[in-house]
This record gives sequence, structure tokens and C-alpha cells, in this order.
Amino acid sequence: MNPDERTSLGELAALFFRLGTTAFGGPPAHIAMMRDEAVVRRRWMSEARFLDLLGAANLIPGPSSTELALHIGWQRRGLAGLIVAGLCFIVPAMLITGGVAWAYVRAGSLPQAQWLMGGVKPVILAVIAQAVVGLLPTAARTNNLRLLALAAAVGSALGVNALGLLCAAGALSVITRKLESPTNASDSLQQVGAAVPAAVSQAALGAGAATIGTVSALTLPALFWVFFKTGAVLFGSGYVLLSFLRADLVQRLGWLTESQLMDAIAIGQITPGPVFTTATFIGYILAGPRGALVATAGIFLPAFILVALSGPLVPRLRASKSAGAFLDGVNAASLSLMAVVGAQLGRAALVDLPSIVLAIAALAILLRFKLNPSWLVLGGACAGWAIHALG
Repeated sequence: MNPDERTSLGELAALFFRLGTTAFGGPPAHIAMMRDEAVVRRRWMSEARFLDLLGAANLIPGPSSTELALHIGWQRRGLAGLIVAGLCFIVPAMLITGGVAWAYVRAGSLPQAQWLMGGVKPVILAVIAQAVVGLLPTAARTNNLRLLALAAAVGSALGVNALGLLCAAGALSVITRKLESPTNASDSLQQVGAAVPAAVSQAALGAGAATIGTVSALTLPALFWVFFKTGAVLFGSGYVLLSFLRADLVQRLGWLTESQLMDAIAIGQITPGPVFTTATFIGYILAGPRGALVATAGIFLPAFILVALSGPLVPRLRASKSAGAFLDGVNAASLSLMAVVGAQLGRAALVDLPSIVLAIAALAILLRFKLNPSWLVLGGACAGWAIHALG
């Protein structure tokens, strides 16, 4: 398909609904599957444009893979596409998580699904590996970008803050570009690009603190603002989400126990779609179906607002030499972060011979036959069930 052709809202809805139903594995896996659909299969955009959208998503707070879905929707059909892509990615995951929450409230514990994830995780690892290999030639196309990517990978492995790595990589890319080909200093967008993430985060943090500081009773408005604040300021993975929610819901407000919070985070990890549907689970156990809807809306609403504001700026940033260099550095670092997370997942996923065989077979199928990753994920789940049944 020509990247300039308009995509129907129905096609956007069908794609992201399917991803919201089958995209296990957290943000790196979601990003890999979106690349396969938007770049490889449908040819909606180039690898370079996809990386720009990924970099833009990583520079604002909130769930990065959901924001990437919103950016893709914006690119294809503007504001309507953004809303359709976002809702269709979130709603299936919300319904699945809500169903698990219903079972949890009735049973008082998590359903046993480790056998399922035992087959899915090795497949997800192969999907991530294929995406990293596919994006690498574009993200690290020069020696300087390769060095930045390597430095970001080392920093991430050592536990350096992800946002700090992204901004540092962007700034260093601008500096090296200037040193290689000096230009007029009138183009100052690189300073804007480096300052925007911190400014957005600080402004959102201040606004969130103002609205949530006096909350004590469990009401639906209070629940909404707790999760809205979290969605407006949070950078990082589900483990960062754990620390934010623990500080608010367990320590300060006393709405949840430590055990309930850990169960909620686990559910976000083992269900498909955005990890932030952890909010759906918590909202349900605190206030039933209405609480699930309110908490889900609260944590995802900032992403819709931030992408709607920043999405139109991405082409303008790329048109500027300095801002384009900043995005190049961010893109290289983003791919490194994805690779490091994939390696960390590998330690948990490849635990025995069957899991190693599954991962190798999935990667071989992806590279040889270009099979849709969603089918592989379902196949991995079936394999996990078979291994569990035979074991």
C-alpha cells in the first residue's frame, strides 16, 4: 500500500482489536508486532518513519506501546484514527483483564496460567528478536549511531534511567552532527526537543499532585485522579508502575494490600494488550465494574491527550536538521532499550529445553515464512498447554 493512501477506520479498528486480543509480552513485543503489521505487511510507512513514531512515544510519559498505536492511528487517519486505534487496542485487553478480575474476586486468588505463558514467552522472545534485527539497519545506520546504541544498551543493562538515556543519546547525536557538518546556530529545536520530556513530566507531576494530594476516601472521582496522575507522569516498565501504585494505593491511601497489588501487576503481565490494564484489575477489585472503567479511563486518558498534542509535531521535527539528529539518537537508544528488555525476558523465558526449542522454531518460522506473529503467539499457547498436559 502507498504510505500516502488513506486507511479506512474499519481496517485500523480490525488491526488494533486483534493486537489488543493477542499481543502478549509487554511493550517490546507489542512494538515488534506493530512494526510487522504497519511496516512489513501493510507498508503504511517506512522503517524510518516507524522509528520516529517510536522515539516520539518514548519521549512522553505513559504506556509506550499504546502511544505508538495512537501515533500510527494519527498518521493514517488523524484524530479519528488516533481514537479508533487506541480504543481498539485497549478495550479487548480491558475486557479480558476485567474477566480475570471477576474470577479473582470470586475465588480470592489468581487463576493458574503459568502453563500458558510457558509456551507464549519463548515465541514473544523470537518476535522481539526479529523486530530488533529488522530495525537495526535504519536505527544504527552510521558509526556514531551504532556507538550511541551500544552505549545506551550498556547504560540500560546497568540500570540507568531510560528517559535520561534517551535524552542523552539525542543530545549527543545533535552534537556529533554539528561537529561533522557545522551549520548556522539559528536552528535551536534540539534544545526544545531535549527540554520537552522533562517539562511535560514536571508539569503533569505538579498538576497530578495538586489534584490528588487531599484524596483519602475511596470514591470514583478519587480513583480516577489516582490513575490519571500515574498515567500523566510515569515513564518506564510495569515495574515502575508497581512502585507508583504501591506508594499511592498501599502506603498512602491503604486501598490495597501488598498481595493484591502484586497480583494486579502479574495480571497486567500475563494478559494481552497494554500492561497498564493493571488499572482495570485494581479498579474492579476496589469498586466493581464501574471502578474498572474509571481506573482504565484515568490511566490511559493522558496518553490520548499527549499524542494528540505531539503527533503533528513529528514531521516538523524530522524536517529540522538538529531536531532530526535528536530523533536519530533517540531512535538508536530506543532500539537498544528494546533489545536489553528482550534479553532480560530471555532469562525468564528460556528455562528448559522445550522453551529453547520453541524460541528457535518461532524465530526460524518468522525469518523463513514471514508468518503473522499473532498466529505464532496462539501456537505458543497451544504448545504450552501440550507441554503442561504431557508433563
